[in-house]
Amino acid sequence: MKHIWTDQNPKPADKNMRSVERRPVALPARLTWKDQRGATRFATVVARNVSDFGVYVECQSPVSIPLYRLVQFQLERDVYDGNLPGSLKQPGRVLSAVYRVGPAEPATGTPSGYALRLLVDPRAATRATADRNVRSIA
Repeated sequence: MKHIWTDQNPKPADKNMRSVERRPVALPARLTWKDQRGATRFATVVARNVSDFGVYVECQSPVSIPLYRLVQFQLERDVYDGNLPGSLKQPGRVLSAVYRVGPAEPATGTPSGYALRLLVDPRAATRATADRNVRSIA
């Protein structure tokens, strides 16, 4: 006879398992990538939340970007402010990878958004986070 022990009072799961804070935003941006034929593609997007290592974007037009595709993420020039993570404070493109594809739109069947992993040096991002935390304490 086998006895299986189960916890009658399971602990609630921690809802935020992230290592860094996500900040809600609504910033216009652009994605650039090469498709399977090597042609350069562009998409206008809106960044909905950002962190030191990632960003979630919603597409303004129906595009299909495969999972794990390398993309260049760039905020529009006039939206830079001091509230952005260190990896996005400098104008220009940030190499990123698509690591999650959002749910498909019912009308078009294309994804509504993409989660991007910013391919930045984690040590630099960690230093930026530590500097920000020190400034907030002081």
